[in-house]
Amino acid sequence: MLKSLRAIEAYREGGWPAGEVYPWLEYIVQAEQTIVNLERVESLQSLAQQNPVLDYVERSLRVLDSLPLSYWIKELAEETLIWSETAKGGTLRQRRSWQEEGVNIFVHNIGSAELYQRYAEGVEQEEAGSAEKRRVIHTLIETHGLIGQQIRGEVPPSVNLPLSSLVEQGLLGAEELERLLFALNHCIIAAVSPELWQEVRLQVMELIAVIASGNLQPEIPMKERLRRMRAGSIAQGEDYETEWDGLVQEGFLPAALEPLQPATFWYVESALQTFSLEQFLKVMSLVAGSSPLQLSHLSHLSHLSFEAVMNSIHYDYKGSKKINVYKKRIIEKYLSELSWEEIYSGVKPSGSNPHLTHRLLGKEHLPDTLFFQFEFSAAAEKLIEFCMEAEKSALYERAVLLLFDLFDLRRDAFDRFHNEDTYLSQMNDTADYKAVILDYVTGRKVLDIGPGGGVLLDLIEERMPEVVPVGIDISSNVIEVLRQRKQREDRRWEVLQGDALNLKDYVEPGTVDTVIFSSILHELYSYVPLEGRKFNHGTVAAALTSAFDVLADGGTIIIRDGIMSEPEEERRRVRFLEADGLAWLERYAKDFAGRNIRYEQLGGQEVQMPVNDAMEFLYTYTWGEEAYIHEVQEQFGYFTPSQYAAFIQQTLGGRAKIEVFRHYLQEGYTEALENRVEIMDESGAPVPLPDSTCFIVVRKAG
Repeated sequence: MLKSLRAIEAYREGGWPAGEVYPWLEYIVQAEQTIVNLERVESLQSLAQQNPVLDYVERSLRVLDSLPLSYWIKELAEETLIWSETAKGGTLRQRRSWQEEGVNIFVHNIGSAELYQRYAEGVEQEEAGSAEKRRVIHTLIETHGLIGQQIRGEVPPSVNLPLSSLVEQGLLGAEELERLLFALNHCIIAAVSPELWQEVRLQVMELIAVIASGNLQPEIPMKERLRRMRAGSIAQGEDYETEWDGLVQEGFLPAALEPLQPATFWYVESALQTFSLEQFLKVMSLVAGSSPLQLSHLSHLSHLSFEAVMNSIHYDYKGSKKINVYKKRIIEKYLSELSWEEIYSGVKPSGSNPHLTHRLLGKEHLPDTLFFQFEFSAAAEKLIEFCMEAEKSALYERAVLLLFDLFDLRRDAFDRFHNEDTYLSQMNDTADYKAVILDYVTGRKVLDIGPGGGVLLDLIEERMPEVVPVGIDISSNVIEVLRQRKQREDRRWEVLQGDALNLKDYVEPGTVDTVIFSSILHELYSYVPLEGRKFNHGTVAAALTSAFDVLADGGTIIIRDGIMSEPEEERRRVRFLEADGLAWLERYAKDFAGRNIRYEQLGGQEVQMPVNDAMEFLYTYTWGEEAYIHEVQEQFGYFTPSQYAAFIQQTLGGRAKIEVFRHYLQEGYTEALENRVEIMDESGAPVPLPDSTCFIVVRKAG
């Protein structure tokens, strides 16, 4: 067993080997600050209960111990591995002292090499080895991990030139360097993930051969480096080349990123991988354009750290590490409101929200290192903390609404937070319900308003090959997910980010054959304020008028949505079969935002209610607790059948011909409620649930 592993085992068992000194181990175990790349961390809470740096070093040493290597390679690799993470250790006081003395503790390979150099200079030559050996180890520590980072695009190739110099200076032969680097990188990468090592093994071998040959090119174009940094997003379906070209047409200047060419990027993928390519490039452009203006002491840019963004953008949700979606959504809005022209001019846009800005910071003793972060106001930070805490209680919806107000977020554009993926999946599960829509689709160009997970787009594409389906959604997140899936699955449908109330801004009037509103009008009614108030029939009118304006003569509007019962004065008795059923109703009546929910308690677990109040409540009751905070903000039924027909005619006029108007009970409601409630008429006789859903086809006459 390696001597270093025996030392770690002795420490874990509660002591040090007698008479031995291990300064590298002391630095690591004394760490009072957790410094770790969160990319592969499953839970932040678990980090507080362990020393992730020590764990990583031990894993890398165990890989080394298992490899069949010559003694001298294993010796050099062991010394390199035990020192390569030391700049992440030390007490807080010790770290301040190192920083004041010029040790770059924020760039751990550089800082660790400096700490090793101090150690080597302070001990007897026999203990540290020959000067040549110390130079080799120092170089290996200084370049620790950079081969993997070059593959990921995070460093320019020139940072690995010191490794080539080991051959040029005669300190190592080319074959010796190859064997040593292969063993080291096996340990470094496999300690992160054995699967990752198998994935990149051939790339590592090829790059090592280039380094050992001395033919390492000094630069890779920034576009290619950034592409490698987007590998995770590209694997999810990001069309890097097409989106890059589109952004150039919108004003993005690739040449503006050239000042970043010499820089090593730290924690960039962990910090920014969930943001869109546009947002990612805007961040990079902010860095490239602002650094000379804001940091007069910056002699040259060698290191660019996104550690603060990474740490800020992650937190634990239900025991697992998640993206802090509150901050992410606000950052996305902030970046969307920055035009390329404003970014390049350095002018802060007028009317920007005072609760968020970006900062580029330098450290007094680090003239080559730049730190990027998003800075929230104290009020915003506290409100976000409140939202995170309120997730555990009924206060959540109120907390989120405060956040929307503070940052002027439109509710229909940012409807869901943690259950967004689940929500899109549930939307795709409604394929059977939506398939009936296809029977009424006419023409070639079809708009699906609020496409959700894309199920209807898929159905149209697969069953109607002559049709060009286009999904339109105001949510940038929904559009990003759909664009990635389109690329990943090679779909031919299109998606546009746009407002359903202003379709003529995105498509030419008179060119659309069918507009589909499938379970979306009730969300527009509930979330989109018109004349200062939500739950406004005027919003439904605006959406229908917007669709009618872009229709060609003979085109159709298809509506599938909630419906109310008539006569409205009918009442229903509801008997709860679950102990907490009545409490659910009491809570719902208090929280429901659409209208006043009325009920009369008859005794025990039974109430009498207007039929539409009963059904509005029961729709939410079927969704369960996870969806409650969202569903209580939506009103599913907003017209009775006769009211809906009259509203369409009044809104769209004589050229609108209602060809289909039917309503029915959506499959699944009866089954979902049968063991939870009993529904009766006023006399106590069991009755079926009333119709929940309407299906309407409106044609535009020529």
